[in-house]
Amino acid sequence: MNRLLIADDALIMRMKIRDVAQKAGWTVVGEASNGAEAVAKYAELRPDLVTMDLVMPELDGLEALRAIRGQFPEAAVVMISAVNQEERLRECIVAGAVDFIVKPFQAVELQVYFEHSLS
Repeated sequence: MNRLLIADDALIMRMKIRDVAQKAGWTVVGEASNGAEAVAKYAELRPDLVTMDLVMPELDGLEALRAIRGQFPEAAVVMISAVNQEERLRECIVAGAVDFIVKPFQAVELQVYFEHSLS
């Protein structure tokens, strides 16, 4: 597992995740700025892992997660969101997310996650 799709509506957050992932040995195969784009790019790119922001336009992260997992039950999606979204993140785990990371996170925390997720 080393191909990553990053879905977040904030460019700065996508840049931060990309930088950390690449330093940990991942290849970023795509980025999406909203949930609908994330679903389309997942179908096109079939990455090994998706980092998915919860709050995004068009489809939120939970809706995008459900759409991806509905078509691709094997999809590995890690939700990323702020602490005040904790209950929604639990819903995401029930919907099939493999994990969640709480914002704000330190780059080193994310790097450890990526390094431990390499197969």
